[in-house]
Amino acid sequence: MRKFHDSVLPALTLFGSLSTLICCALPALLVSLGAGAAVIGLVSTFPQLIWLSEHKIGLFTFAGIMLLASGISRYTTRNAPCPIDPKETMSCKTLRRISFGIFVFSLVIYGTGFFFAFIAQYFIR
Repeated sequence: MRKFHDSVLPALTLFGSLSTLICCALPALLVSLGAGAAVIGLVSTFPQLIWLSEHKIGLFTFAGIMLLASGISRYTTRNAPCPIDPKETMSCKTLRRISFGIFVFSLVIYGTGFFFAFIAQYFIR
């Protein structure tokens, strides 16, 4: 079960957060910078972006649930012991640091995507 908490869940969290960034934050940022032609090029190259944008509530819900599950998992296993073997202990501690970094990075990406998808639209007109 440790591998799920330390590797799979942060990866799913990062995937969900990156998809919110790609669907909503990147196009909004490009349009606000005056690069609407770049957005058109992106959408014509990757038409799946339109589908992601149409389903952004579900996408943000999924990413939020993954972030919540990852945060709960990190909190409940924060004091879990690492193995006694020195190599495995070092590996365990390194994996925990990487997992924490991925979690924080995912939170930042999710927050950026949330801002551009739901809040910035009221300021950029």
